Amino acid sequence: MNPPLVSLRSVAVDYDGCEALQNADLDIYPDDFLGVIGPNGGGKTTLIRAILGLVPHSGEIVFSPRLFRGRERLIGYMPQITEFDRSFPISIEEVVLSGLQGRKGLFGRYTKNDKRKAAELLAAAGIGEAARKGVAEVSGGQMQRALLCRAIISDPRLLILDEPANFVDNKFENELYRMLCTLNERMAIVMVSHDVGTLSSVVKSVVCVNRHIHRHDSNIITEEQLREYDCPIQLIAHGDLPHTVLQNHTCCHKHE
Repeated sequence: MNPPLVSLRSVAVDYDGCEALQNADLDIYPDDFLGVIGPNGGGKTTLIRAILGLVPHSGEIVFSPRLFRGRERLIGYMPQITEFDRSFPISIEEVVLSGLQGRKGLFGRYTKNDKRKAAELLAAAGIGEAARKGVAEVSGGQMQRALLCRAIISDPRLLILDEPANFVDNKFENELYRMLCTLNERMAIVMVSHDVGTLSSVVKSVVCVNRHIHRHDSNIITEEQLREYDCPIQLIAHGDLPHTVLQNHTCCHKHE
């Protein structure tokens, strides 16, 4: 097996004295397609923010040299749409091109090839006609597609997605998962999702997060295993496709 792209060892994140993550260990390998599940407030988004360096943490997060091209870190990130300021005066094309800032720098100029690649990605996502529109002019689903294009325009070796299917219709959701399976042929993917029924049909492994982290190296997981992982999720089978419903769960903080 290839060495991991990212290794977490004893990672902890505190919010105002309350632990969102505690003693978390996780390895992410080059061919991984990880589905991250867990109760609301259990630490799913905190996990990916720690990997991205967006929250302070204790413990150790080690990145493989393969995740770097010079000073550029080859990690693509698609945040939840609620984290993006849609009042900012920027076009959809510029949103996608901003995914190249790690390579270009804050004031770098975009080339014709950059713009052509952005246009190709937007067309593949079904929103090519929206390239010149401002972010305030498009629907939530169109914005979500643009954020995915931004995350992959730099050809990352690790793609991290936080609830990527929010605000998209069923047709594009199916296209999204097909696209991700194709992308997984050349990059590792970590995807947070509450829709574990659909998620389990596309990911390779499941990571349960409820302050602690438990990696399950299969996309099939039983209620008994979830209880063992202290991950309060109830599985209900619908034909050949398992579906997941989150049970009531209380937590001492409001952060993910």
